Amino acid sequence: MLYSRLNDERTQFEPQRNVIQKAYGLDGGGSVAADLDGNVYVAWHAGDGSGEANRRVWFVRSTNEGQSFEDERPADTNKSGVCGCCGMKAFADRQGTLYMLYRSAREKVNRDMVLLTSTDHGESFHGDIADRWTITTCPMSSESFVDAADSVLSAWETEGQVFFSRIDKKDQVGSRPIAAPGSPRGRKHPALAVNNKGETILVWTEGTGWERGGALAWQVFDEKGKPTGARGRKDDAIPVWSFAAVYTDPDDSFVIVH
Repeated sequence: MLYSRLNDERTQFEPQRNVIQKAYGLDGGGSVAADLDGNVYVAWHAGDGSGEANRRVWFVRSTNEGQSFEDERPADTNKSGVCGCCGMKAFADRQGTLYMLYRSAREKVNRDMVLLTSTDHGESFHGDIADRWTITTCPMSSESFVDAADSVLSAWETEGQVFFSRIDKKDQVGSRPIAAPGSPRGRKHPALAVNNKGETILVWTEGTGWERGGALAWQVFDEKGKPTGARGRKDDAIPVWSFAAVYTDPDDSFVIVH
C-alpha cells in the first residue's frame, strides 16, 4: 500500500512509501482519510491466503499530518471476513469521527455492507450492518461518503441497486437506506455530493463489469431525501475499468466528472 503526501512547501509530492509492515495480501481494498486535527488514516483489507472469510480490515494512523505512521492494526473486531475484490472506503468528518465502509464475506455467502465507526481516532471501532446481501460471488463493489451539516452520507450497491443513508453525527446511527428511483439495471459505483441547499446528488454506473464499460446515471434529492426532477442518464459514458465522481460548485450546482 503505497502512500505519498504533498511536502510542506507545497511544491511536490514526497517519495512514495509502503505503509504495510505485516498485513500483506492487499486486493480490492484501499483508501485514505484525513481529519482537521492532523490525523491521517490509510486503510485496506488483506488476508493470509486462507480465504475471504479470514480477510481483515487494516489501517495505519498518523497523528502528524501524514509525516509518519504507526504500525497497522485491524479495525474489524467482529471478524466477519472481507469480500476480496470489493473496494472499501475510509472517511473522516469535520468532527474527527472516522468511518469505514466495506463488504463482508461471512460464511462466504453473507456479503453484507458493514459500517465501522470510531469516535476516538481509531483507538476503537463499532460495527453495524448497513445492508444485507446473500451472494456467492464477489460483486466488485465500491462505496462513497460525503460530509453534510449534521450527518455523514454513505452510498453503496446491493443486488444491482445503489443506495445512500444518512448517518447522524451525534449517535452514529444510519437512516433507512434510500434507493435510486427506477428499476435496478446493474447499478454500481455510487458517488455523492451535497450542496449548501441541502440537496444531494447520487451518481452511479449501469451495466459496467469485468472488462466492460457502461452508462452514467444520476439523481438529485431534496433536503428531505425525496427525488427531484433533476435526473439523467448517458449511454456508453463510462469506459472499461472506470466510474464517475461528482463535486459541488460554489453556486451550489453539481459537476459530474467521468
